[in-house]
Amino acid sequence: MITREWPPEVYGGAGVHVTELVKALKKVANLEVSVHCFGASRSDAQSYFLSERLSTLNPALSTLLTDADIAFSLQGVDLVHSHTWYTNFVGFLARRSYQVPHIITAHSLEPDRPWKAEQLGGGYQISSWIERVCYEEASAIIAVSEGMKRDIIRAYPEVDPHKIHTILNGVDTNAFQPSESVDALNKFHIDFPYALFVGRITRQKGLAHLLRAWRLVPREFGLVIAASTPDEAEVGAEVEQLIHQLQQERPNVIWIPKMLLREELLSLLTHARTFACPSIYEPLGIVNLEAMACQTAVVASAVGGIPEVVRDSETGILVSYSEDSSKFEENFAQALIKVLSNAQLAENFGVAGRARAIHHFSWDKVAEETHHLYRSLI
Repeated sequence: MITREWPPEVYGGAGVHVTELVKALKKVANLEVSVHCFGASRSDAQSYFLSERLSTLNPALSTLLTDADIAFSLQGVDLVHSHTWYTNFVGFLARRSYQVPHIITAHSLEPDRPWKAEQLGGGYQISSWIERVCYEEASAIIAVSEGMKRDIIRAYPEVDPHKIHTILNGVDTNAFQPSESVDALNKFHIDFPYALFVGRITRQKGLAHLLRAWRLVPREFGLVIAASTPDEAEVGAEVEQLIHQLQQERPNVIWIPKMLLREELLSLLTHARTFACPSIYEPLGIVNLEAMACQTAVVASAVGGIPEVVRDSETGILVSYSEDSSKFEENFAQALIKVLSNAQLAENFGVAGRARAIHHFSWDKVAEETHHLYRSLI
């Protein structure tokens, strides 16, 4: 299993996916899974990092060097499974060098994230090239939603559609379940009905849209934002300015600029009247599953794989995304108001959401389907 992220360095949905999938594969399929990841040494994975002399390289170039180092260590494995463009090239090299199958799980696509050109500069051309070549050469591709499968076919028409298999993401409903603890609410001084946003500060997550939409929400409701690690300085500065403006206008806007502890996240999710997901691009959205597992209503944009998770008017409200930012923000605000203003509706959505998470999104099911695909290729 090849991944950029591995505990304790997990900051996004792909990292959560790999962590949970590896656990489930070992339990359900009794597989021997060796994990190779980027970063500092771990006891449960083989890690790889560049020397300080090379640390100033463009991120895309440093990724290629790390990938080559990992591939050198894979002789003797039966199959390579890579996650995100950061590690796809490892599988490409291993397939060519050792004649073993290479499976890619598609968590996102470079062509659908053009703003990364601002972050990576010329490196975006490298990451886009890596992804395209690796998708075309892979033995099989796992799409985390039907929406992602359609995106792959559209973005990479040279990829054989028959080798794309949809296996939806999962959620651990034992780890993510309603919490009675109010410690986090007390810690962050939250004593009002609120909507919650959790995610990285990146254009993809649409946080700026939410902050502008919030001006239309009645002052009696609060907004709690757990967001950190901006992808690039310009987006970080925009979000920080919008938050500070809101905080000057009303007292119940709370910004937590760090990654939450698990206990804090469970408490904040459980006690939120609604979870807000204004993403403009989201292949599936594990964070929505985590909110649903905590029995919390969800208001989300109807993009990518989100409609395969959130059932409109059953587990929450879906809002059509529009390139007209003002229209999207107004519609998103109205959806938030509808749920925030009706505690019974929010509770009904939450109960239905947890039931859906339990019955349709277990990691055991993901592992079983993934193991079946492995066996078909070996």
